[in-house]
Amino acid sequence: MGAIVEIQRDLAAHNIDGLLIETGINLRYVSGFTGTSGALLLTKTAAFFVTDFRYTEQAKAEVSGCEFVWQKGALASEVANLVKKLAIKRLGFEKARLTYETYETYQQLLPEVTLVPVADVVETHRLVKTDAELVIMQKAADIADAAFAHIQGFIRPGVTELAVANELEFFMRKQGATSSSFDMIVASGVRGALPHGVASEKEIQAGELVTLDYGAYYQGYCSDMTRTLAVGPVSDQLRNIYETVRVAQQLGMDGTKAGITGQEADRLTRDYIEEKGYGAYFGHSTGHGLGMEVHEAPALSSKSTDVVLRPGMVVTIEPGIYVPNVGGVRIEDDIVITDEGNRSLTKSPKTLIELDV
Repeated sequence: MGAIVEIQRDLAAHNIDGLLIETGINLRYVSGFTGTSGALLLTKTAAFFVTDFRYTEQAKAEVSGCEFVWQKGALASEVANLVKKLAIKRLGFEKARLTYETYETYQQLLPEVTLVPVADVVETHRLVKTDAELVIMQKAADIADAAFAHIQGFIRPGVTELAVANELEFFMRKQGATSSSFDMIVASGVRGALPHGVASEKEIQAGELVTLDYGAYYQGYCSDMTRTLAVGPVSDQLRNIYETVRVAQQLGMDGTKAGITGQEADRLTRDYIEEKGYGAYFGHSTGHGLGMEVHEAPALSSKSTDVVLRPGMVVTIEPGIYVPNVGGVRIEDDIVITDEGNRSLTKSPKTLIELDV
């Protein structure tokens, strides 16, 4: 209910008298609906939730603060009829999320209505998490931490990266996760130089580093954690790379706080990696926002000059070094910005773990 009222107050600023929300993540955030077919139509003073027979009981249980409209035909047709009934003349839609095909459908159904693309109306409210959201996100992080402790007893020479990913998935589901937050990255040996090295059939070998980037999707929210560990002793070069990333990541953890820009947060890790001579091997941003989606605003990157961090924002701190034909290291934590600095949601150790082989 709170999100509905807050967004209704924003309509005038966008010069619209109605807003249509159809896409899953935003629909869930604003209304609480977890089904796969529905629409929320907001005016400045009213809210209407539209769905079909399959979801009537679910919508009644999950959605509050709305008048229900039970569709009899296509969803777009029912929404269009409602727009006409309410005499909406300027209808806003989610610019970055509505498909062009659906946009064309509404153009045909509502020829007298001006369709107005609006950006980040809902996403702006999602930037700062409520206490209730942070409780859920802490649980998602706790599941990821528990999975890291568990997987250390599973990884050994001869086990495939895919088997490791599957074991992480199964374990997190047993702890209450709906699923993993994204396709897990399990990158061993020279594949560690692939920042997005999704788990493959490669067998893990002794003397390799293994990077695990994964998260738990829990009650609609994501965690996103990366740890790199050693399968037995590794070379001095790999140890040096690891230590460089560890120190850089800790600098990011120590210095990221309210009032700095995303660019300034990015420099906290990047400057140290460049100082150590690995700048050319750190090609992605230091971090990103986290919440209902695994990648959302704000970005902690060299381009984020207009983003100022605020208490309640949740971001990742994840520098990495990736050297072709050698391997790579990434370490990542999820933090919530506080009035005092930040608090880490993920708590797994970051000293280099060397598994017995």
